[in-house]
Amino acid sequence: RWQKVLYERQPFPDNYVDQRFLEELRKNVHARQYRYQAVVFQSGAVVQQLCSVCVFVLTWWYMDAGMLSPQGLFGAALVSSLLGYVLFDAVDGGAGRWASGRTRWADLKSTLVFTAFTYGFSPVLKTLTESISTDTIYAMSALMLLGHLIFFDYGANAAIVSSTLSLNMAIFASVCLASRLPRSLHAFVMVTFAMQIFALWPMLQKKLKARTPRCYVGVTVLFALAALAGLATVSSVGAVLFASLLLAISCLCPYCLIRLQLLKDNIHGPWDEAEIKEDLSRFLM
Repeated sequence: RWQKVLYERQPFPDNYVDQRFLEELRKNVHARQYRYQAVVFQSGAVVQQLCSVCVFVLTWWYMDAGMLSPQGLFGAALVSSLLGYVLFDAVDGGAGRWASGRTRWADLKSTLVFTAFTYGFSPVLKTLTESISTDTIYAMSALMLLGHLIFFDYGANAAIVSSTLSLNMAIFASVCLASRLPRSLHAFVMVTFAMQIFALWPMLQKKLKARTPRCYVGVTVLFALAALAGLATVSSVGAVLFASLLLAISCLCPYCLIRLQLLKDNIHGPWDEAEIKEDLSRFLM
């Protein structure tokens, strides 16, 4: 009788297997079953980040066209940051702050240092790319914002995820675009706004997503509508295309994922790599 061993001589060729070999065949052992509502909910992170990039570019366009003053943007960003700061602590009752050991005085000092540092170097930021053509600046900014979206941490455990790289690419794009604004004050406000929307806003999103899912869904919908409304004032065609993109990501892609799960046919059996489950620590003495 054939045995599945190679250390004994048998009257069979080395590649012989009998009919019992396929009795251990298993299909889709580790396949995950997704629910449509859950996948749509998780896609909100992608939607929010796309809207963040859209709002940032629109804000820069309004400032460059003279339709938005830097004082008005700075005031609106300051008020929204204060509201977000209060909401960030109110969501979990200050438990996260107590666990981290960070005080409000430390947050205030960090904010003042960043603001003073950015304001002091705003003339340098304004003249940093004078020797580079505007088309090159736009191309670099678009590439950096695309990289920011690719490397952003959407909650997936993947090697491509890098929050630090994603944030650095977004700030680099903001510096490039800010250097094309009329005055140093514009550059200062633009970089400050970029830090708020690319660094602070995602932190509040994650806290809302973990603590209050319904509030997170409401904020996502309102943020997407605000981005679409702002884009419609610039280009109606662009607003329609962007709305189609958001609907495809939040509705069509989850449906395709669930449908493709039905076509999975991963097989497992005795041909898999052996897994050593015995404790071998005694051999390491």
